[in-house]
Amino acid sequence: MDHFADRLRAAPQSRLQRGAATEALALARELAVRAQAIEEPGTPPREMPDAGMFAAADQITVAGRDLALVLEDPEELARALELVAQAQKRAGV
Repeated sequence: MDHFADRLRAAPQSRLQRGAATEALALARELAVRAQAIEEPGTPPREMPDAGMFAAADQITVAGRDLALVLEDPEELARALELVAQAQKRAGV
């Protein structure tokens, strides 16, 4: 996750505009939903706002770390790591 965030921070604006930032925001939102489901089961998840393409790296960092703090199941951790790897590949960074 930190590697993906660092790559986003180093990416040119054109790459962010071509979809890398959108991919990062989608990942951050998914990670946040997973964390919220563990922390507050049965409550509707709150959607992470779109703070702009230059904030996408910070959003995945925050959401990923929040999820890491509450994850206890190694299989869930493996799934989250796979989500990050897939998103980075789709983002092309």
